[in-house]
Amino acid sequence: MSCSSSSASEEDEEGIDSYRKGGYHAVRVGDQFSGGRYIAQRKLGWGQFSTVWLAYDTRSSKYVALKIQKSAAQFAQAALHEIELLSAIANSDPTNSKCVVQLIDHFKHAGPNGQHQCMVLEFLGDSLLRLIRHNRYKGLELDKVREICKCIVTGLDYLHRELGIIHSDLKPENILLFSTIDPAKDPIRSGLTPILERPEGNLNGTSTMTLIEKKLKRRAKRAVAKISGRRVSMGGAVQKPERSLDGIDVRCKVVDFGNACWADKQFAEEIQTRQYRAPEVILRSGYSFSVDMWSFACTAFELATGDMLFAPKDGQDYSEDEVG
Repeated sequence: MSCSSSSASEEDEEGIDSYRKGGYHAVRVGDQFSGGRYIAQRKLGWGQFSTVWLAYDTRSSKYVALKIQKSAAQFAQAALHEIELLSAIANSDPTNSKCVVQLIDHFKHAGPNGQHQCMVLEFLGDSLLRLIRHNRYKGLELDKVREICKCIVTGLDYLHRELGIIHSDLKPENILLFSTIDPAKDPIRSGLTPILERPEGNLNGTSTMTLIEKKLKRRAKRAVAKISGRRVSMGGAVQKPERSLDGIDVRCKVVDFGNACWADKQFAEEIQTRQYRAPEVILRSGYSFSVDMWSFACTAFELATGDMLFAPKDGQDYSEDEVG
């Protein structure tokens, strides 16, 4: 999960139970970080280890993605590892031309749940997964697939050949477009006025109430969808109109280095998300840069067809992890 709403889990909320000692830091719109330099604007998403917020950088007058790690020791250590890799990536790419997300800043933030490692990353747009969904799983035009693949290969070549880094979790969720699909969700294109101080009435407990309200809204949405589904099945399928991708900038960057490693300092035997897992990882026969290329090929297939190349399932004598 990195610097956009779509690089994190968007369908569900993280749950209020994780806002405790060692867990997430509760953020409110208008909260200040790093001595007032960064001001929280709205939540972009969340992951197992962190939440990500759209923030306004008062020093550069730009919008950024603020990633706030859980405070427990193991999460702090994971953040430091990611910061090490992201720092190397940024230092060797001063022109920001290698199609890999840029780290702008990092710092610690003390809160009621502990001390949180924070990363400030460039703000990017929607993930390739969101683009695939936007296109209703129909497969993109091959010219657009080629343009996307060129960006991904540029990023992987930089990581592999110049830095010796294996991403180890390449997939559509971890590749973000330069900008959002919907211009209204882009703070720059929509002309969003930054919030520079906490809105009145935004007191302690607001975050908790927002989570509960969102959960109730999701349940209501699911109930409506079920009713609509029944009506469609009774009355015949409704054909949805084609969606145009004209005007969508498909240039993209590789993001989320929480599971990445140096090629000569590997720390995990089982890597990659199941559907994009390379054969050598399944067979536990050792791995190198080629695992990222396998994941890249799976992603390219998914972009072109709208379907996953591999979708492993449990069998009688084996688990889904043993087949993919």
